Amino acid sequence: MKPTIIGIAGGTASGKTTIAKRLYEEALKNGSVSLIRIDDYYYDKERIPLSENGKRNYDHPDSYDSNLIYEHLLALKKGMSINKPLYDFISQSRINKTETVQPSNVIIVEGIMAFAIDKLLNLYDIKIFVDTPDDIRFIRRLQRDMVNRGRSIDSVISQYLESVRPMHHAFVEPSKKFADIIIPEGGYNDVAFDILMSKIEKLQK
Repeated sequence: MKPTIIGIAGGTASGKTTIAKRLYEEALKNGSVSLIRIDDYYYDKERIPLSENGKRNYDHPDSYDSNLIYEHLLALKKGMSINKPLYDFISQSRINKTETVQPSNVIIVEGIMAFAIDKLLNLYDIKIFVDTPDDIRFIRRLQRDMVNRGRSIDSVISQYLESVRPMHHAFVEPSKKFADIIIPEGGYNDVAFDILMSKIEKLQK
């Protein structure tokens, strides 16, 4: 059976990871499903492009190893397993082990640049954009980066203003036009979630 690839995009801290995780965990109950996080395909810090102020710009499509993402999705689509990299946000590099991902009926791909990397667009069978107000997203990102990534409040705000916000308007927000479905208010929109699960359950039969 040809697998279905579902792309989930949206701004930083929009709730796309929550949606992807909820769909993955629920879909596991009824069939085979794989989850690919584009963030695991970041280049190591030294290969991240620089912004105009000379700092590493993690919010540009060129920060990701898009060729490897593409190769891995093609392999899964052909029924082959992959060894997916794992990224450590504290050291800003890939760790020295990988995660084996088996082929499945449904493949969920999530990340802010999921629709902004051109070569990936034609691989998705369903494209979902999680649309959450900017102020809510900033508050969520601030809390996440300070608690989970050991960042200071000043560094989070500085990065948001210097690269996250402008890159969102340059790449992420324009990519919303490619979406088949737009989910407002993040990962706990239960109505949207139930509709998506109904679709996934049909694909798994």
